[in-house]
Amino acid sequence: MRRITAQARKELTQIFRDRLTLALALPLALLALLGTAISLSVKGMPVVVQDLDDSPLSRRYVESISSSLTFRVAPLWAPSRPTEALEKGGARAVVIIPEDFGRDLLRGRGAEAQWLVDASDANTANRVRAAAAMLTQNFAAAVRPGAVARPAVRAELRFWYNPGRDSRKYIGSGAFAVLLALFPPLLAALAVSREGEQHTILQVYVSGIPAHEYLLGKVLGFMAVALAEWALLLVAAFALFGLRFAGDVTPLLASTVVYLFATVSFGVMIGAAIPNQAAAIQATQVGAFLLSFLLSGFIFPVSNIPAGVRWISALVPARYYIEVARDAFLRGGGWPAVWEAPPVLALVGGLFFLVAWLRMRRMQVEA
Repeated sequence: MRRITAQARKELTQIFRDRLTLALALPLALLALLGTAISLSVKGMPVVVQDLDDSPLSRRYVESISSSLTFRVAPLWAPSRPTEALEKGGARAVVIIPEDFGRDLLRGRGAEAQWLVDASDANTANRVRAAAAMLTQNFAAAVRPGAVARPAVRAELRFWYNPGRDSRKYIGSGAFAVLLALFPPLLAALAVSREGEQHTILQVYVSGIPAHEYLLGKVLGFMAVALAEWALLLVAAFALFGLRFAGDVTPLLASTVVYLFATVSFGVMIGAAIPNQAAAIQATQVGAFLLSFLLSGFIFPVSNIPAGVRWISALVPARYYIEVARDAFLRGGGWPAVWEAPPVLALVGGLFFLVAWLRMRRMQVEA
């Protein structure tokens, strides 16, 4: 145990001496950028309106579109066709109000307004279509409330979690986990690969320290750095995204320790397998950040990932920690909701550590 502690102390000393490494340990700016640049809500979509009726009701319909948070009415130049706005990218939808729109609406003849939606982005197009249908339905109900048939079943909706529908809280809690999947393993991979690249690893071989003690010292040292990163990112997430603990915090605390062990062990495994710093950085970016970004449920649910690559997400630690973080910050389900995350993270982290140990043990035997 004394040799493990000495190895961890040596890693911490080297980190504080290297300003570049210390700067990599403070990813606060990236948290702010990643958490605010991504938004799942559709707001301010530019819409071009061609009003061929120019009646009080048609102008009222246009006003209801412009007052919506989802849409923003863009100007339409007289000589141009409305569809030119779609072709040139000046609008995401075109609304064409036909003649006699107001008269047909008052007489109950089924007035129609045509919406042409740019469907190059399928998800955004579906959201625009749903918002347009809801807006039109509410407008028709306000104009002729008696003509709208009362449905047999009326659904009363209540948003149980995140009632304000603030996408920053959802994205921010995920970015909090993804960044912890990038910087701790990156620092660990650089430290281990640097010793292989500069051949200072030979000093470890002649020292007689076993491979598992050498690796445990590395892991403990960088876990201490990762815990400091976690605390700083937590404070920043509270300030930037308005996050608060929604319930029992013990699942988050327990999962954090195991999650950081898994991410640091992944970096140690990369460094032990690739004794080149540039190659280790690339491998860490692909294996830690890119997979955590795409296959962890950060942007879209894991169930939506094609089955051919979905199995890879089982080896991505961020997949499990994101569930814990979002439960701690948004739902507050506690242990009954996320009890399986810590043991799975421990299993994945142990697998990474085992691969690193087998690599170091084989090298020591060969030396």
